[in-house]
Amino acid sequence: MTAPGHGTGTHGHWFEPIAEHLGAAYLRYSFTKGTEQEVAFLVDALGLVAGDRVLDVGCGPGRHLHALQARGVDAVGVDIAARFAQLAGPRAVRGDARRLPLAGDSFDAAISLCQGGFGLPDPALALVQDQQVLREIARVVRPGGRVALSAFSAYFQVRHLEADRDTFDADSGVNHEHTEVRSESGAVRPAELWTACYTPRELRLLCASVGLETEAIWSVTPGDYAARPPTVDLHEFLVLARRPSGG
Repeated sequence: MTAPGHGTGTHGHWFEPIAEHLGAAYLRYSFTKGTEQEVAFLVDALGLVAGDRVLDVGCGPGRHLHALQARGVDAVGVDIAARFAQLAGPRAVRGDARRLPLAGDSFDAAISLCQGGFGLPDPALALVQDQQVLREIARVVRPGGRVALSAFSAYFQVRHLEADRDTFDADSGVNHEHTEVRSESGAVRPAELWTACYTPRELRLLCASVGLETEAIWSVTPGDYAARPPTVDLHEFLVLARRPSGG
């Protein structure tokens, strides 16, 4: 639940103050409890082995980053929120997912999960920003390298709108949620979240627009990643894609 931003100057991304307030309390949310299952599935799906260099875009406090490192993967994280990058540890840096501060062709694989670097845009620029993020991911992955990213399902969101807190924009595909978040000490503050929602067709077209070949799209939910066909009943789609060897 971390997002691409506007850089590290004074005009930051809307999620940064939320991340600053949450800190390590982010890991209290139930959707963070399935990290080991998710990473075990991704290691197999991406064909990762010890020593592979993997980038976690929108790494948050580092839960997937740390789980990959524990398996011997040379994992690096990047996040726009300074507090989250700090919590993720020395192998994470603060950076804008639209302009990754990393060399091209330098990773064997990249991931962006749980509306990390991909999926929490500025509301007026949803498609543009997510395309920028995906283009940057494609740039830093080596030819033949692979990408895994999750995106919230437009089907699921429309079916399960909560009238007292959700407003879904059918034109942009962005859901606007009014909620509240708690700090590590339990202090409550109101928050607004904008989440870009997608269909499998849109995700395939978006991957193709940045030169990625879609290998599979599966319906998943946090803590239950599996190779199941797309459905309208689960929270997220998990995209598996590859940068062509000649790309």
